[in-house]
Amino acid sequence: MRKNGINHSSVPEFKIPKKTKHALYIADALGILKSIPDKSIQLILIDPPYNLDIATWDTFKNYLEWAKLWLNESIRVLKDSGNLAIFGGIQYQGIRTGDLLELVQYLKKETDFKLVNLIIWYYKNGMSAHRFFANRHEEIAWFAKTNKYIFDLDAVRMPFDEKTKKAYLKDKRLNPKSIEKGKNPTNVWEIGRLNGNSQERVGHPTQKPAEVVRRLVRGLSYPDSIVLDFFAGSGTTGRVCIEEKRHSILVDNDPKTKSYFNKHLKQLNASNKGTFEIRFNPSLKDFLEQ
Repeated sequence: MRKNGINHSSVPEFKIPKKTKHALYIADALGILKSIPDKSIQLILIDPPYNLDIATWDTFKNYLEWAKLWLNESIRVLKDSGNLAIFGGIQYQGIRTGDLLELVQYLKKETDFKLVNLIIWYYKNGMSAHRFFANRHEEIAWFAKTNKYIFDLDAVRMPFDEKTKKAYLKDKRLNPKSIEKGKNPTNVWEIGRLNGNSQERVGHPTQKPAEVVRRLVRGLSYPDSIVLDFFAGSGTTGRVCIEEKRHSILVDNDPKTKSYFNKHLKQLNASNKGTFEIRFNPSLKDFLEQ
């Protein structure tokens, strides 16, 4: 296809918007989801509650039945090129239900979603343990709505070190252009967690590093597309979308999310000034039509 100048279906056509728009709703996730039109979202990126009882928003009598409601709406609102990325982990002890394993099993067996990758986010810092191997990773399950899903590998490639690059360029079997672009980051990502004194922190207890979110946004969406995070938490997804020229819809039932997101906005580089518009609880219809 490259020789004939034909783009694969995974290569989107897009323009770089002069100004991106971002909506933040302090509301119930399901209510907003049901108001979103069919096939209007490119990427859903979420870090859902997992029934851990760490707060009132993280307690459910029947976790999977609740999760099915927003998972089923997710497949409806995604474009045919759309992707769903879910942060999570596996609960090893206790009888409480609600973890990423349950969601993956449901999506594979009961929906048309296609599991593309199970990404391992590896970090070196974490809690110690004496009765089991200390945990140093979280999983990210990447599902696609159809086989026409978007994946922009070039946007997330990692550069080769100079020694490796020099050796590869001598190998006539390898394409020099691909070597210059860099390597596939694989499905194991070594990115540090946020330390307690990290300047990036805005106060949310489960805030994810922007660089983890950025790799997902770059790889699974494209400029001028819409990214939806209906468990917005700290608002990191919105911040990354501003920086990466995507539009975003953020939803969370915690009023503190607005304060967290405002702290992110204050941390933005000066080059982002005037390149985005923020609306709090706007008419969803008006927001999507503009």
